[in-house]
Amino acid sequence: MNIVGSRPYRAARGRLVVGGLVTAALLGVPGTAHAATDLPPHQPLVQDLRTGTGPCAAGDERTYVDSAPRLSAVLHDPADDAPGTGNWVTGEFETWWTDAAGAEQRRTHTTYRALSGDAVTWQLPEEVPADTVVSWRVRAHDGTAASDWSDAGTGSVCEFVRDDVSPEKPAVASADSPDEQYRGSVGVYARFTVDSPSDDVVAYRYDFIGGPSLTVRPAVPGGPVTITHLPLSAGPNRLSVSAFDRAWRVSPTATYEFTVDEGRAPVAHWTLSDAPGSATATAQAGPAAHAGSGVTFGADAPRGTSLTSTASLDGSSHDYLTPNTPVLDLGKSFAVSSWARPARTDLNMTVAAQDAGTDAGFTLGLRTRDEGPHWSFAVGGARVTGGAPKTGAWAHLLGVYDAETGHARLYVNGHEVGTATKAAPSATTGAFQIGRARNGDGYRDRWHGEIGDVRAHDRVVVPAEATQLAYRKATVLGRWALETATDGVSPAQNGGKPLTLGPGATIHRGPDYSSCFPGIDPDCPDVPNALVGDGHLQLDGTTGYATTGTTLVDTTESFTVGVVVRIGDAQPDRPMTVLSQAGRYTDIFKVRYDPAAFAWQLVMPQRDEPGAPETVVSQIAAPRGDSDQGNRLAVVRDAATGQIKLYLNGQTGAGATASLPDGLPSTGALQIGRAKTGDGWGEYLRGDVDEVQVYAGALRDRDIQALGTGTDPCLC
Repeated sequence: MNIVGSRPYRAARGRLVVGGLVTAALLGVPGTAHAATDLPPHQPLVQDLRTGTGPCAAGDERTYVDSAPRLSAVLHDPADDAPGTGNWVTGEFETWWTDAAGAEQRRTHTTYRALSGDAVTWQLPEEVPADTVVSWRVRAHDGTAASDWSDAGTGSVCEFVRDDVSPEKPAVASADSPDEQYRGSVGVYARFTVDSPSDDVVAYRYDFIGGPSLTVRPAVPGGPVTITHLPLSAGPNRLSVSAFDRAWRVSPTATYEFTVDEGRAPVAHWTLSDAPGSATATAQAGPAAHAGSGVTFGADAPRGTSLTSTASLDGSSHDYLTPNTPVLDLGKSFAVSSWARPARTDLNMTVAAQDAGTDAGFTLGLRTRDEGPHWSFAVGGARVTGGAPKTGAWAHLLGVYDAETGHARLYVNGHEVGTATKAAPSATTGAFQIGRARNGDGYRDRWHGEIGDVRAHDRVVVPAEATQLAYRKATVLGRWALETATDGVSPAQNGGKPLTLGPGATIHRGPDYSSCFPGIDPDCPDVPNALVGDGHLQLDGTTGYATTGTTLVDTTESFTVGVVVRIGDAQPDRPMTVLSQAGRYTDIFKVRYDPAAFAWQLVMPQRDEPGAPETVVSQIAAPRGDSDQGNRLAVVRDAATGQIKLYLNGQTGAGATASLPDGLPSTGALQIGRAKTGDGWGEYLRGDVDEVQVYAGALRDRDIQALGTGTDPCLC
């Protein structure tokens, strides 16, 4: 390396000294005669040059670095040398800048030789000044001839600026309440202004507690930015922000702490649980709604909700409810939700809408299409559809319009369906409607069926709230502790139908510690403990079983079945079923241990027909299939998601979850310890069974943890 001139004076930060390109004589090897076939190396291409990790660029696109960079170039030489000599090249780098005194400083470097097509590099010395535009170029030399410089002709000089000072810590303030501490609310966007005193900041990286790390860039270097955030949960939160300059140097982190309150209540809310004969729907929030003569109060409510009754609409021109006034500003974020049960699905019907001139500003309801009916949420001319309405089946609907993103979303039974769609709401607004939608001078798409719990929010309803609004508390259909039996019948804990014990099924009682202690009192019999509580069901593996005798589980809807089981054989030699739910000809589902697969399995038929093939829809590996304390098994079908899951000791997984949109209907009894095989019964379980529980509704993961422990799930 040749060093020309003295070490320059470093310019103060913020002073950028730009050096002009100076034409220089060729460096290095003096020209010599060479063979006519020995062509000079190719001119280096700009796209093959790198300043550190950045590209070769100049002007406003020049690279900024935080230290003296390593320059690199890929050089090429034509394949014209003598055979066996190889195509070797060296790189000749040249860099220059103008120092604080206005004098040009120039440095050169010749690399070791490398094969054509390989990269050559030069690590620049630390004397390269900060806050100064430094230019460089390169050419290739094959020992005989040199290429043109990389900036010749259509090429370009490369430039960079060394920045060795990090930006200052940014200031953060609430854009909504700049003079006081911000206090947020779930579903309402928060806005924060961020600005660093440094004038070369080009990006801010930020995150909120529990959220991803995101980046936002100011409109001009050094300018402020506004960060928007939609709080999804209540509680303390914190915004953390760091500033980055063009060399990607980072500032100290700034934090802004704030509190998020629960989402504010709806601006209008009608449960529609008014007394039969009422002409008005009482409002829990907002104005009361006048009911047309086609509305009848006192209809059934969806099971597992807080509703006591709903309103039934007859589909006529008089089936509507309206407060005769707007309740939502459709130009801002809003959400509308309701429980709905259609009496038919072969025509378009409206659950809720709001007038916008002679049209509807939004509609939430049911739409028919060639492929069948779908739930629908329309805002302006945009529509989101999804889910499959069923005649006579309750569904919870939620339509959300987010004015910040401009997207409309639809949730059915707490789960988002369809695809979020860009929407442009109407600027005009009119009266809120339940059961009909505006169409010119009249109304259309009238609802036929039941509607309950209509809510209108002036904010975004977030996904966790959507799930909670649609939650239906599971109800106990039967729970059997299996601690006693009289005349072959074991009672249900909830006062429901008892279990009938077949031959080969007995109740085992654990030791009675009130009279003696096994192992201490020599006269006390050594009686094994019960699985759970004071007793359990013992099955002999040949004829033993228990049954409800009648159908309990509606397998076309959501349900949960749980059991505790301990296999009596250390190494089972055949599949053994612990639970099965009978259909007309087959088991609609069964839970068994298959020693060949070393797994607990959920097995279902493809059809409810004699001899229908069975499919293992989910399974969980269990090499022994057993434990001394037994295994807690559960089957959960969620009709809202169309999924069925198998749980082992409170845990499930991808292999234990299957898609089952439409379940086969159950018509037979629940069986414990056996399954249908051919024309009879088989797969008898040899082992112990305890804590059989059956629910209408899908228990949540957190509820499953309590199954089989002797305590009831919270169901809250």
